[in-house]
Amino acid sequence: MSPETVQENITQEIEVGLDEANFPLSSADLIFDDGEPLESYRHRIAMNVLIDSLEEAWSGRKDFFTGGNMFLYYDRDQARNRNFRGPDFLAVLNVDKTKIRKGWVVWEENNRYPDIIVELMSPSTAEVDKTTKKEIYCRIFKTREYFIFDPYEPNSLQGWRLNQNLDYEDLIPNEQGWLWSSVLAMWLGTWSGIVKEPAIWLRFYDRWGNLQLLPDEAARIQVEQQRQIVEQEQQRAEQERQRAEQERQRAEQEQQRAERQQQRAEQEQQRADILAAQLRALGIEPQI
Repeated sequence: MSPETVQENITQEIEVGLDEANFPLSSADLIFDDGEPLESYRHRIAMNVLIDSLEEAWSGRKDFFTGGNMFLYYDRDQARNRNFRGPDFLAVLNVDKTKIRKGWVVWEENNRYPDIIVELMSPSTAEVDKTTKKEIYCRIFKTREYFIFDPYEPNSLQGWRLNQNLDYEDLIPNEQGWLWSSVLAMWLGTWSGIVKEPAIWLRFYDRWGNLQLLPDEAARIQVEQQRQIVEQEQQRAEQERQRAEQERQRAEQEQQRAERQQQRAEQEQQRADILAAQLRALGIEPQI
């Protein structure tokens, strides 16, 4: 795609996007599924990793919306011409999470656009993701942060943040190559492991560098923690049983010692009685 074509597309979309006076369409009039799959199975997994881990990290919150590969409508002509935007991952803060949505319709959301967008690139989309989409997200959406990542290229992570001049500035990676999202107060960085298939995935980390878990990862950890708790309780119960057994044995030993002492005392008394009887038989009164 030539620079002239990119600029022409951007200009057309900006002109349409600014036509906010004509928003008669409601979500009931719109389509939300074109049947088009993502670039690959790994792209779908990568998208769900971001969505599900953010949902898990913010499971107690009701003030955000996150989704991916969904239609994002922002003007009337776009809707009528079916010229859709569908970011692979988006999040909008300070909105009602409980509202039922098939997609994101800007004019039904108080003209709110995504606060953060992540596009999962492929060789066929990389140029558009880095140019046309970047300009649209910056100039029309004014999305505060924009990231791109190719699930097949571990070193492909890039990100930008909207500055005071409403331009995108490059985000500087840390030593691990992660990029800080001030919108989410999280790091975006790569992680090597298995999520349905082994790969290097784009994941969220908290400010201290701890991996934000997926629901099944959190569930496995919870099961393991419960198993450890049960095991610790069993160990404590066994230790208590052993202590009780030791106390019982000590009590038995004390009782046996007391019985032996009583027997010795009785034997001493018997010997003393026999000796006294013998002395009396000899006419000698025993000295007590």
